[in-house]
Amino acid sequence: MWVVDTCIVLDVFENDPNFGRPSAELLQELLPQGLAISPVTMVELAAAFAGDLAEQKRFLDHAGISYGEPWTAADTEAAHGAWNDYVVAKRQDRAAKRPVADILIGGFAVNRTGLVTRNPRDFSRWYPRLKLQEPK
Repeated sequence: MWVVDTCIVLDVFENDPNFGRPSAELLQELLPQGLAISPVTMVELAAAFAGDLAEQKRFLDHAGISYGEPWTAADTEAAHGAWNDYVVAKRQDRAAKRPVADILIGGFAVNRTGLVTRNPRDFSRWYPRLKLQEPK
């Protein structure tokens, strides 16, 4: 199952003029392998749907994106290690500011098939074995 990053869902939902179509085409291509969002992305999407959880679920259901995948201990452990690596690098001025949400999304994705994102560099440093798909 491919994990879909928040930016990709927003591309499709908002029909972004630059990224909407390529993101939708990639999701369509990967759909047979299964698509899911992390619990973090579920929360991040709230504002785009004006807090209407039922509408958000309808959109995700229509897109074939699962939003009920459980967060596991392995996800926590992966994110734990990546966050530590980030903080060490940040303290040595070897890393830019990184939101914890990306670390959590990466921790979720590393234990599944991979991550669909427009921001592969935000994840590859902290999760070097994570498979990444980017819309063209």
